[in-house]
Amino acid sequence: MALSVNDVDRFEAFRPRLEAIAYRLLGSASEAEDAAQETFLRWQAADVDRVEVPEAWLTKVLTNLCLSQLTSARARRETYVGQWLPEPLLAGDPMLGPADTAEQRDSVSYAVLVLLERLSPNERAVYVLREAFAYPHREIAEILGLTEAASQQIFHRAKKRVAADGPRTEIDEAAARRVVEEFLAAATSGRTEPLVRLLTQDAIAVGDGGGKVPARARAFEGAVAVAKFMRGLFKINKAKRALVGGSTEVYVSEANGAPAVVVIVEGRVFGVICLEIADEGIAAFRSQVNPDKLERATRQWAATDHGEPLLRAF
Repeated sequence: MALSVNDVDRFEAFRPRLEAIAYRLLGSASEAEDAAQETFLRWQAADVDRVEVPEAWLTKVLTNLCLSQLTSARARRETYVGQWLPEPLLAGDPMLGPADTAEQRDSVSYAVLVLLERLSPNERAVYVLREAFAYPHREIAEILGLTEAASQQIFHRAKKRVAADGPRTEIDEAAARRVVEEFLAAATSGRTEPLVRLLTQDAIAVGDGGGKVPARARAFEGAVAVAKFMRGLFKINKAKRALVGGSTEVYVSEANGAPAVVVIVEGRVFGVICLEIADEGIAAFRSQVNPDKLERATRQWAATDHGEPLLRAF
């Protein structure tokens, strides 16, 4: 059935919200775009005149598509080379969705997206719809085929699991930038001690290269181990120059609403290091260097002005 112009326009107006929901559910911008497009195809095939609340219908279709995708994605990630991390979104990306409340900002933070991988598909869906988009449990129950009481129970269980290991603090943009600048100064100093002082005792560092860029299969754990790794990461040598394939610029930026280090090589995003900052120091470095997961970041980077890099390396 052919859609009217108004029906198409209504979908397109809602597409950004659908993509923002799908990104939180899947941790992948490209898969979120695909899920939203498949939702459009189903909207196109539906008898839309009989749909009483189009936004609710579209959200239900999209969410269930994502639940099916999550089930197959978990099987694929069992054979993924090295650590699997979500696809980072740089500041200004519309797929980040609403950020008016602390709960909305936390729901798309890199740290929380990693934690959401531990939840069941249903737990993840309930958490995202309620925490990030404030859907009432009555609507969530309808979307997922649950009772309202079950939706409430699932949400409380999921929120408790996320809160136990979630981000420890929220700091303002200026303070976050200072922390990142101090980190980069310490990392390029050639000494371990300045770095150790910036880290929490239980700090971790983990990277996702997808088998295409070298990345350690297991996380570095503890302040000393992480500091030594970071010192080596920013040490200039011929091997690194050959690996990155061009001149390197390092910027202080933001990804998923939190401070990040963005490494640019010949105009493309080579890596995004997302920092998790606690009151007592930097608690985690999560580095995305898989080129397949940085294509959107590269497009977003090219579309905005970033001024001069903080340093040039390698």
